[in-house]
Amino acid sequence: MHTTLVISKLLKKMGWCLCKCRPSLSTFSSLLYSKTSSLPFPSTFLPSSSSTTTTPSIKSNIFSSSISSFASSSAVATGTFTWEDVFRISQSAEEEEDNNSSYLHGYFHKVQLCNRGSGKQSEFLPFVIEDQTVGFIHSGFVEHFKSFSDVFINIKDNSNGGSIGECVSLNPMLKTAEERTSAVAYVIKCLGEEHIPGIRNELYPVVSSFGSRVLFSLERAAAPYFGIKAYGIHMNGYVEIDGQKHLWIGKRSNTKQTYPGMLDHLVAGGLPHGIDCKENVVKECEEEAGIPRSISSRAKPVGAVSYMDIDGYRYKRDVLFCYDLKLPENFIPKNEDGEVESFKLIPVRQVAEVIRKTQFFKPNCSLVIIDFLFRHGYISPENFGYLDLLRSLRIGYCS
Repeated sequence: MHTTLVISKLLKKMGWCLCKCRPSLSTFSSLLYSKTSSLPFPSTFLPSSSSTTTTPSIKSNIFSSSISSFASSSAVATGTFTWEDVFRISQSAEEEEDNNSSYLHGYFHKVQLCNRGSGKQSEFLPFVIEDQTVGFIHSGFVEHFKSFSDVFINIKDNSNGGSIGECVSLNPMLKTAEERTSAVAYVIKCLGEEHIPGIRNELYPVVSSFGSRVLFSLERAAAPYFGIKAYGIHMNGYVEIDGQKHLWIGKRSNTKQTYPGMLDHLVAGGLPHGIDCKENVVKECEEEAGIPRSISSRAKPVGAVSYMDIDGYRYKRDVLFCYDLKLPENFIPKNEDGEVESFKLIPVRQVAEVIRKTQFFKPNCSLVIIDFLFRHGYISPENFGYLDLLRSLRIGYCS
């Protein structure tokens, strides 16, 4: 009965009436707790997106796109907002804050943005090396490999309960990690920016799971096209002032290839081949925020978040290792690599409001900050959907 009343109130808030031409309330109740349901309201209730990928449903969040929560999202995806916009939204108050049944919806929506296209997994072929599945490649993208039969081969796979299906592998003549790295790099160079945009000349390790033997190394920009597990580090740099926690937030440079002008962590970066997480945190701290090793070495590992996102030929299977670093009150970050336009120190509660109400943050940063909110007590079990949201932060292949 409680669930029915909650859904009824939410529908009214979104402008729905329980009358003819609308699904019954019992239909909404069943969809709310379905793992495989699609969104049961018109797509006009969702922020506009350039992607055509279907958004997967996550339990307890089908109403996460109410008009009032995302009225300020129109210019978000392009990063055309200012710090003034950020502070205006972060300080605004809504009735929703006291409504436990709807407070978490904005957070659920951010999880959705990182976990799209689950219904399209069947379009991808396993990428297998030494009998280990290390990635997934779209059947359409595999067509580009036909001219490179000396590097890529298609084989029949009967490892799944005796059924036979197709998978992609590397030519068995490529026996060492170095040989594979060189051969695949040649293919990527030939495909070029037309098929793999944003080539960085930075290598990611290709592994079956974190810490396992590196089978070869792959250009970072190609990682989602091969569906490999990619790892990164994100650090919450915070300050306590008069007992209140504040987060240092960066605004990405407008010249960045990805997510230009959007909000970001104080420090974040991919985990390239040949460096461990802790050393990568220290390196990124110096490059992105001018934090000396004497301070950054105190960053604490606090867990990980994961997500799985399909967009066209791209299949992102990312794990982000989360770190917290308490900074001195008088510390002022200074970007050293030109990738950050500016920094601001913002109370955590206001950062939370920006995440709930907008898409100003680079999508995966929202997941890490939501995790921070859980761990520091800003999200409580009294909020409806608490456990569902907590679980959703690790939907991806966390291995």
